Amino acid sequence: MSQFIVDSSFWNLFPQAKLGVVLLKDYTLNDDYQLELTNLLKESNEKALQHLTEETFSENDVIQIYRKAFQQFKTKKGARSSIESLLKRVSNGKPVSNINPLVDIYNAASLQFALPVGAEDSDTFEGDLQLTITEGGDDFFLIGEDDNKPTLPGELCYRDDNGAVCRCLNWRDGDRTMITEKTKNAFLIIEALDPSQFESLEKALNFIEEKSKQYLGAKTQQFILDKEHTTITI
Repeated sequence: MSQFIVDSSFWNLFPQAKLGVVLLKDYTLNDDYQLELTNLLKESNEKALQHLTEETFSENDVIQIYRKAFQQFKTKKGARSSIESLLKRVSNGKPVSNINPLVDIYNAASLQFALPVGAEDSDTFEGDLQLTITEGGDDFFLIGEDDNKPTLPGELCYRDDNGAVCRCLNWRDGDRTMITEKTKNAFLIIEALDPSQFESLEKALNFIEEKSKQYLGAKTQQFILDKEHTTITI
């Protein structure tokens, strides 16, 4: 079995951070819940507005946390946290809509609790999954694209033995490990970098577990990693 290992290079940058993980096993998609998931996303888009209290979008607390974090390591030009992308849509009156039942669940959690949530098909991992500062050159293909866009030296990324899984911490996922209609086992990750987010992290993890059991029939496990607890078995 593979492991998820958070390298010391991450903790050196973010010593107070906590990383939440939910593992889903043997889940199935059920079209009977489509309307309920649509309503869940609608509710979550509305709740996201409570995190956008400043007149200037970039001055909202959650945006500041991740923009400052992205200044701590090498990033692709223009790369932003996934939560910023979601909240930007809400701010612009373009609510997040249905994609896939699991994606809908974790997007709902992300919107409600103002945290970036990523998910990968854990059956696609080769060897251990690491969160680490890379020397660069890890192969990476964006979802739906054919051109290799490898990691940069000094970039913080998730990677396995076959290359990058998610670039620039939580910017964009790769095509190789993406969640699809055929996914049965998934790895979900939430990065809470500031202590002010820790309560929301626990709520988001519980939310994802509850909804994954309710709508996907998933077997679930939940973990929180910190500087003293850096490895789990996937």
